[in-house]
Amino acid sequence: MERRTLVKAAAASVALGAAAVLAGCEKKESPVSTEPGAPMLNLGKTQQWKMVTAWPKNFPGLGTGANYLAQLIESMTGGRIKVKVYGAGELVPAFEVFDAVAKGTAELGHGAAYYWKGKTEAAQFFTTVPFGLNAQEMSGWIHYGGGQQLWDELYAPFGLKPFGAGNTGVQMGGWFNKEIKSIADLKGLKMRMPGLGAEVLERLGATPVNLPGGEIFQSLQSGAIDATEWVGPYNDLAFGFYKVAKYYYWPGWHEPGSVMEGLVNKKVFEALSPDLQAIITAAMRTAYEDMLAEFTARNSSALKTLVGEHKVQLKRFPDEVLKQLGQVSKEVVEGLAAKDPAAKKIYESFEAFRKSALSWTQIGEEGYSLARALTFG
Repeated sequence: MERRTLVKAAAASVALGAAAVLAGCEKKESPVSTEPGAPMLNLGKTQQWKMVTAWPKNFPGLGTGANYLAQLIESMTGGRIKVKVYGAGELVPAFEVFDAVAKGTAELGHGAAYYWKGKTEAAQFFTTVPFGLNAQEMSGWIHYGGGQQLWDELYAPFGLKPFGAGNTGVQMGGWFNKEIKSIADLKGLKMRMPGLGAEVLERLGATPVNLPGGEIFQSLQSGAIDATEWVGPYNDLAFGFYKVAKYYYWPGWHEPGSVMEGLVNKKVFEALSPDLQAIITAAMRTAYEDMLAEFTARNSSALKTLVGEHKVQLKRFPDEVLKQLGQVSKEVVEGLAAKDPAAKKIYESFEAFRKSALSWTQIGEEGYSLARALTFG
């Protein structure tokens, strides 16, 4: 089903439910926020919202995922909320999305929680954890394992209501101009990588650099960085990394199922009528699943193009390298939990879900993949 058809169908379904709710309600004066710095709300009229993103404008997968979320909200609310999307740098820089939504500069934000670790290190759990949960498991933890409640609790002091609003699925290990044959090959390497994975690299002697997507190609081309990771074949092909790096490594040990985050100013969200709150929540969930579906569909053809047309050399990290990365990852995550009470609470929930999910994942998803490989390779 095409996106436009999906949006229309979703809007029709929600509209029926909303009509039933509103039919029995008396017309009331819409609340208007009087809090300093908070956007003014009049729920009797069309609301004009801004969405700031951490992505280049209209960038495939991530930027277009933000656009899709905006379209969903407008369609599902019957035009009661209209959203204008700003790419990174248009209204605020990529890494200032969190602050912009918290302050009311924009009602909505679209980014990744590990970009805000300077605000609270525990936020990183809600994007991805090295050797942690895959995309399906992250969805399970957030929606059915207590993750959403912990996320809400963590962001409440900042005046934000967070949601999962996309997932890239498992990512690639990164682009390099030299082969990685041992852990020693990481020492001294300047590599673009955010989040907990960056701390793992640092402990192993590399120098992690956190750059927004729009600055990566030039930095790799100029030699400001030696290597980079971004997402996977679909996005990496769009950025043209094959022009400035020779080797493309897998698997993405550092990002096994990265959640993209939808942020709503908490006062704005709480001022909405119950039906609009439900619509925003449903739109976020739909955007989450749609992005994962798109990356799943497009990564295969993009990888074929990278290898077949651009002669990219696909490499797997050696087992010994992965084992050492895994051990250091465990130390980094446990270290974070030990020093921060909020991180400890979230880590305990995350780890309990990981252990529980692993027993089924090994039999279900991994078991099936191995069985399929016997026949189809």
